Amino acid sequence: MPTSIRLDPAVEARLAQLAQVTGRSKAFYLRELIEGGIDDLEDAYLGAAVLERVRSGKEQTHSLHDVMTELGLDASDL
Repeated sequence: MPTSIRLDPAVEARLAQLAQVTGRSKAFYLRELIEGGIDDLEDAYLGAAVLERVRSGKEQTHSLHDVMTELGLDASDL
């Protein structure tokens, strides 16, 4: 899926230099960055949304003790 982004000129220059020195394309490095960082972005932004729902009472929570009891695990080891 083609996508375009605007980069700060200094970042663009660094990316171009990296691509030139290594013989790889700028697209290669952008893909590497996105694929390597998407998990962290999901954790940060989706986690923040869940936290907001918990704080506002819209997300149900369960204590560790209750979960262990429900699963038949020995909660006395906590």
